[in-house]
Amino acid sequence: MNNYLTVFIGAGLGGAVRYWMGAFIQRNTAPYFPFGTLAVNLLGSFVLGMMIFGLDEKELISPTLKLFIGIGFCGGFTTFSTFSLETFNLLRDSEILLAVINITVNVMLTILGVYIAYLITR
Repeated sequence: MNNYLTVFIGAGLGGAVRYWMGAFIQRNTAPYFPFGTLAVNLLGSFVLGMMIFGLDEKELISPTLKLFIGIGFCGGFTTFSTFSLETFNLLRDSEILLAVINITVNVMLTILGVYIAYLITR
């Protein structure tokens, strides 16, 4: 039961930070592209990469903290479902180029975020 509570609290915190950060970035960037979601996905991928490669592989993190950060916080923080909806809306609105850019940039930069975390922790 403690593991469920740990994940629950982490996901709630991650979701709240996602809401704040995504909205803040979206308010301060161009309205025609979902920069808030992109930033959240990039940061979430980087945080997860740092946790796995920098802490977990070196056995510097407890199983409870790994659940809290990896499944809880990052699970609540990252926004793949939002990314999918925003991409669909771009396609529905015939913004094909923006949809392709959104897919490409989100996928490439989030993989890059994990890779940079991997490099930093080596």
